[in-house]
Amino acid sequence: MNSNSDYIIEEAIRLVREGVSVTLPVDGQSMLPFIIGGKESVILQRPGLIDVGDVVLAWVENRRYVVHRIIQIDDDCVTLMGDGNLMGTEHCLLSDIKARVTHVVDAKERTHDINNRWRKLAAKMWFWLRPMRRYLLAIYKKVKW
Repeated sequence: MNSNSDYIIEEAIRLVREGVSVTLPVDGQSMLPFIIGGKESVILQRPGLIDVGDVVLAWVENRRYVVHRIIQIDDDCVTLMGDGNLMGTEHCLLSDIKARVTHVVDAKERTHDINNRWRKLAAKMWFWLRPMRRYLLAIYKKVKW
């Protein structure tokens, strides 16, 4: 991320700490199919109590910010993975989680609760489909683009 992006994210984090909900555009394909980078934004709020399955903004491995899903919490250590990633995870401390994603704003400016029952169930099923993600994402990209 360039310094301008870091500045915007850090300002968003400051506002979230003050209790303000912040809408932040996302980039990249690491959260496909649930968040479409370059077309959608996320609404960030204070992290509060977090759990496996939550999508968060975190400072990972002391080098960059990501918006990814929590796949494991062991004491103070958190493991994250993008829904669109085929493999590979990031790690951070609980204190490195800066915000929790509560909603996705699509290209038509409609707001979708990312934590409703359907989306949680779909995300859980998607996690277990990791061995097939490569093929499912290829089909998704052909249909969507």
